[in-house]
Amino acid sequence: MPRLSFPRPLTLALALAGASLPLVATGCGPGFDGPPPRSAIAEKWQNRAKASFRAGDFDDAAQATDSGVQLAPKDVEIRVLAARVALAKLEFAKAIKLTEGVDTTDAHAVRGRAFWYQGDVDQAADELEAMLRDPQVKDPWARDVAKLARRGQGRHPFAIEGALLAAIDMPQAGPALLVPCEIEGEQVIGMVSTAVGELVVDSASRKEPAWVSLRFGQHLEVKDVPAFTQDLSGISHQLGVPIKAMLGVNLLRHMHVTVDRRGSQFVVRKAEPTPPPDASRVPLYYVRGGGMIVRATLATKDEGYFPMLVDSSAMYPLAIDEALFRKAGLDPTKLRAEPNLPNVRTGTLPNLRFGSFDMPQVPAMQAKDLPELRTQLDMDLGGVVGASLLSVFRITLGDEGRFMWLEPDIATLQGPEGPPQGRAPQGPPPEPMIPDPGPGKAPGKNPEKKPDAKPPAGAKPAAAPAGGKK
Repeated sequence: MPRLSFPRPLTLALALAGASLPLVATGCGPGFDGPPPRSAIAEKWQNRAKASFRAGDFDDAAQATDSGVQLAPKDVEIRVLAARVALAKLEFAKAIKLTEGVDTTDAHAVRGRAFWYQGDVDQAADELEAMLRDPQVKDPWARDVAKLARRGQGRHPFAIEGALLAAIDMPQAGPALLVPCEIEGEQVIGMVSTAVGELVVDSASRKEPAWVSLRFGQHLEVKDVPAFTQDLSGISHQLGVPIKAMLGVNLLRHMHVTVDRRGSQFVVRKAEPTPPPDASRVPLYYVRGGGMIVRATLATKDEGYFPMLVDSSAMYPLAIDEALFRKAGLDPTKLRAEPNLPNVRTGTLPNLRFGSFDMPQVPAMQAKDLPELRTQLDMDLGGVVGASLLSVFRITLGDEGRFMWLEPDIATLQGPEGPPQGRAPQGPPPEPMIPDPGPGKAPGKNPEKKPDAKPPAGAKPAAAPAGGKK
């Protein structure tokens, strides 16, 4: 089983999403002359919203903060928390409206991110620079974004030109989601990286953040893409492939992508895709607008949902801590030791559910760094979903990244026809849905299976592979 490695993806996710930013109130603007008395019922709504936010229940947190804002419209803490919830749901206009007139460090932080992710680079620079004037704030992401935004006047981020879609063959590198593309005319291999907010380019080829153009296939170009720099040599060494870019979620959601590891195809579109006919719709959320979060459950009678960080740059299927193994009915002291991986222990979850789709017999690694990750993200994460689990599905982002369509490869499910409607089969225990891939192999990969042929340039979006079965 691939090696568990948190530091590299965790460092990228936190540094490039600004997730370690301390939220410090420093004052209020017009109409917010001081904290008015908060009623008991408003306090209850605020406490419920905080608990739901930490649990990753953003829909309930939104309901609670809406109620709190109605009861205490001038309460800065309630409004800023409501804006953070809206940002996690990619509701940028709502986040901006909720913090309008609030002159605090955390309000500037939320507004700056909301303006940035909705493409208003000038106002993003204003807000992030105001935030950075607080001496208690150290946020490299905000510093780089503010500088880049100042150089981005007149730009239209993520403008797509050329063909309606491009379908690109993905090279083989185990479960890694690799995509050939051009950056400023240079042919590179990029990696889909859902724990990172932005496009990241290797610092060996570019020394500072810049606006760049990407080309996919022959006829589709994405212009005015903000690119940040990071040393990617460690990832290249791990995979044995020269990785020159990481494609973060802010880019992916604008490109309406389909990622099909098992079909070896990556699709970019100008417009929203046609909903696949037999897919499960799974809501997505984002850490401060950046790293991707999905809610999951063990699908047992007494257990609720918990948030999972989705990190497609991690090669393992799943990383969870002892508490979640116990909830699944597994004794952490009896987990399997991996002979070739010191200090790594593994087990198999009987069932895991995203949306309405049940995944039987999911292998998981014991993650000992989750407490640190929870503190940094201010969220009670259940674990991290890696590429070996994602590669089982054809994944299509919908509504500009607010949800994803999951289409499983039926061959990974027990039985010649697989369970109906994506549900786990009844009767004897099923075979593992995600077999141990072994070194350099994708789980369940059929080496004789050829990728889908590319559609002709200018084909309609409905012709993309995510719009129907192969």
